[in-house]
Amino acid sequence: MLPELLPKTVVAVETYGDDPAAEAALYPEEEAVVARAVAKRRREFAAVRACARRAMEKLGVPPQPVLPGERGAPGWPEGLTGSMTHCDGYRAAALVRTTDLASLGIDAEPHGPLPEGVLDAIALPEEVRRLSRLAGRHPAVHWDRLLFSAKESVYKAWFPLTGAWLDFSGADIDLVPAPGTWRTGTLRARLTVPGPVLGGRRQGWFEGRWAVGEGHVVTVVTVPHP
Repeated sequence: MLPELLPKTVVAVETYGDDPAAEAALYPEEEAVVARAVAKRRREFAAVRACARRAMEKLGVPPQPVLPGERGAPGWPEGLTGSMTHCDGYRAAALVRTTDLASLGIDAEPHGPLPEGVLDAIALPEEVRRLSRLAGRHPAVHWDRLLFSAKESVYKAWFPLTGAWLDFSGADIDLVPAPGTWRTGTLRARLTVPGPVLGGRRQGWFEGRWAVGEGHVVTVVTVPHP
């Protein structure tokens, strides 16, 4: 699903399940990060980095370590920006040259309802009202989970541009199904706090796309240069 949602300048690699060889291919610096992690965390950490290195190769960049930095944000090779995601049964990475996009965020989640109480913690009142209308028209979609994923993608695109935390209330997200379908659509995130400044202009909106399928929801946010 992921490559279909992204601009052609972005290289996306996705896998379903774990790559048994990925953990053995960790760089020593990466191995040190997860040396004391539980097995599940190690598998996810390794598998998503294997996706990232395949994306680097497709962009003509030598594969190299991807180490978590501040707030866990991945550190990319010079000249690249990107995003990674993993959830049960799915791993993906998307990379792009910084000359082609200012920032990028991706997220995947299992297509199921959020645990009780989570929606109240992440959603603005108007978002809840919009989700209710969407659920009435397209009940096959777990819109609460899709909104959560979209908030994660917005944050992943936001952080590299600002180096600052963004609360769930920092973006008011409108999810719009494509005409004639409930399986894919667009998203528009109105930033409720001062946005990053790009090319001398403060950004008030982020935009992206989403899809539902294969037991997952996937969202992407791309931030073009002004």
